[in-house]
Amino acid sequence: VQLQAYGGGLVPAGGSLVLSCTTSSSSIYSMAWFRQAPDKEREFVAATTWTANRIYYGDSVQGRFTISKDTAEKTVHLRMNLLKPEDTAVYFCAARDPTTAGYYYNGESYNYWGQGTQVTVSS
Repeated sequence: VQLQAYGGGLVPAGGSLVLSCTTSSSSIYSMAWFRQAPDKEREFVAATTWTANRIYYGDSVQGRFTISKDTAEKTVHLRMNLLKPEDTAVYFCAARDPTTAGYYYNGESYNYWGQGTQVTVSS
């Protein structure tokens, strides 16, 4: 499974941005977004199951970010509204095999990772 993330960029505080991640295979259980800022731990952002309609958000983005999927296009989108400077990070998409156990918020539960896309929010 190969993941291709895109859509990062520079945006002013309060603005919006949409990230997308395309998977080469739809034989996955779920897809998620994580982010990592300089000198910080990787942080769970959002996740969605591929066939069921289960969606999860990290506490820091709840109410501002929306994850959605287009199974026909094998793409997951992350719409980010009301962006804050503290949202600045490299954002990674990840996918989990159906046979892999784990928690949606744990990066160790995911088998495949995209290359990361930089999001910078200016104050």
